[in-house]
Amino acid sequence: MDKVKSISGIILLDKPSGPTSHDMVYKARNKTGISTIGHSGTLDPAATGLLILLVGRDATKRQMEFLKMDKVYSGTIIFGIETDTWDMQGKVISKMENFNIDTEQLSHCISNLSGEITQQVPPYSAAKKGGVPLYKMARRNMPVPFIEKKVKVKWLETSFNGLELSFVVQCSSGTYIRSLAKKLGDMLSVKAALKTLRREKIGPYSVEDAFELKDFENASLNDVIIPI
Repeated sequence: MDKVKSISGIILLDKPSGPTSHDMVYKARNKTGISTIGHSGTLDPAATGLLILLVGRDATKRQMEFLKMDKVYSGTIIFGIETDTWDMQGKVISKMENFNIDTEQLSHCISNLSGEITQQVPPYSAAKKGGVPLYKMARRNMPVPFIEKKVKVKWLETSFNGLELSFVVQCSSGTYIRSLAKKLGDMLSVKAALKTLRREKIGPYSVEDAFELKDFENASLNDVIIPI
């Protein structure tokens, strides 16, 4: 038992679509027998990809270091549709038919959403105002305050098929990819929502080195916990 308590390090997980980040923490607690486990940044339930779990007190004390690391995401943005959550998990507010997006105009908008930008925090998010998460206000049909934040964005890859934009983005901590999707739609006057999202990297750590959930559950502690 003392040996378990003394274990400290990180676990790299490839989170599947469906479970919350806290669900993954709970699974790790059950497997390791260690209650002191945190993570390096929430992934929405529908999102997949790299989730770093911090195991033990020595690791959780360094949580802020991991939270501040840049992230790399891949995914798709679908145009012509608007939802209340700014992704495809929310309620559809409106749809557009027979629209056409000029590729040069799209490239210009992407360029304007590069570098240091100011973005709106989604109303359905865990960001707080007066100690209350915005998503709780939204679910209760309360007025949700307009909050903006500065972030850094670098588009590494983009590919457009006339309806959807596939992308790879490197961004600073706290960037909302849903906000990028909504802003692109607004700039093009066609509306847009985030369709899929996958976290590829956190700082120097890659999802390519992460355990899928089934493999994690069957692996030994020595194999899954990496010393910091």
